[in-house]
Amino acid sequence: MAASTTSAANPAQSLNQADFLNLLVTQMTSQDPLNPESDTDFAAQLAQFSALQSTQQMQSDLQNIQATGLIGQTVSATPSTGGSPISGVVSSVQVASGTPQININGQVYNLSAITAVAPTPTTTNSNSTTTTPSTSTTATP
Repeated sequence: MAASTTSAANPAQSLNQADFLNLLVTQMTSQDPLNPESDTDFAAQLAQFSALQSTQQMQSDLQNIQATGLIGQTVSATPSTGGSPISGVVSSVQVASGTPQININGQVYNLSAITAVAPTPTTTNSNSTTTTPSTSTTATP
């Protein structure tokens, strides 16, 4: 049986449902005929795998929500290559290989590089003036 080059090149790759079903079929065909496993054991394994997949998808969705919530916020981040920490406003979010990355000052950083988040200070327009209407009251004798 030949090994897949994609899984050898990317050891962090997770199993998908097709891989799990292949393993399940192999397990079923290789079991001891005198002491077979219960069909409920196989169903439980499939249910556990489905729950794990759902949890992983939810985690990915939460990371995307967290990243998009940072747009417009001032963040500090430490580059993965080392170097000095940077600070700036998050201008956009991009997803690379399923992982959200934020754009600060034209550079892209992973969420794990963020060290601080602060609201971006708002600037006021100094050219506009606000006046309140004055009311005068005259007392009559």
